[in-house]
Amino acid sequence: MNAALAAAATLVAVAFSLSTLDRWLRRRRAHEQAWTVSLALFALGSAALWWAESAGWSLGAFRVFYLAGAVLNVPWLALGTVYLLAGPVVGDRVRGWLVLLSGLAAGIVLFAPTRTGVHGGDLPTGKDVFGVAPRVLAAVGSGVAALIIIVGALWSAWRVWRGRVPSLGAVRTVAAPRRLVAGNVLIAVGTLVLSASGTLAGRLGKDRAFTVTLLVGICILFAGFLVTSAGPRRADAPPNTPAATG
Repeated sequence: MNAALAAAATLVAVAFSLSTLDRWLRRRRAHEQAWTVSLALFALGSAALWWAESAGWSLGAFRVFYLAGAVLNVPWLALGTVYLLAGPVVGDRVRGWLVLLSGLAAGIVLFAPTRTGVHGGDLPTGKDVFGVAPRVLAAVGSGVAALIIIVGALWSAWRVWRGRVPSLGAVRTVAAPRRLVAGNVLIAVGTLVLSASGTLAGRLGKDRAFTVTLLVGICILFAGFLVTSAGPRRADAPPNTPAATG
């Protein structure tokens, strides 16, 4: 069951990343490029989890899972929020730093010494396998970046609900405010669900809680993306209306 849930999360993440990639190739918007990178990393982390739940954990699978799933994917998703809310100037600066930090994080996680071997069918934890540096990267990457996404999505939804544009970095027309509010709320909820595996672990078990929240969270995020990205009906659509999401 855990392998099946991880497989489903991987397939949803691949579909999600292909959707954002298609939009980026057509429109060349920086936030969609950031989302594509994030979701490709999410798919890679989920695939590593799928492999490990099917064939057993190894150190290599855990390093890939930890780097892509726990350290890098949420910061790149948050970069999309920065682009949308703060504009391209701030977004480009953050992206430059994020590229450097991603390379540093990859070197640390892929080559960090380990405290113990990784094997068997149970999901390892970072504190059991790694020292301080990889765990700090995961805490900052998951915690701070998730907070940016949640606060940004709710703030954007609140501004739209009050009849304002959702960002300060650019002037954007909102063609369907109710749908935009609903999509931003779904993005915030999906991010919260992805952070809830520890809460469910006592009831479902560590592996099952993680795979369930992984699948449910990415599905809610995908739903939020689809809701906010859906174009207005032709009769109501103003010309050159860009998509706006948190």
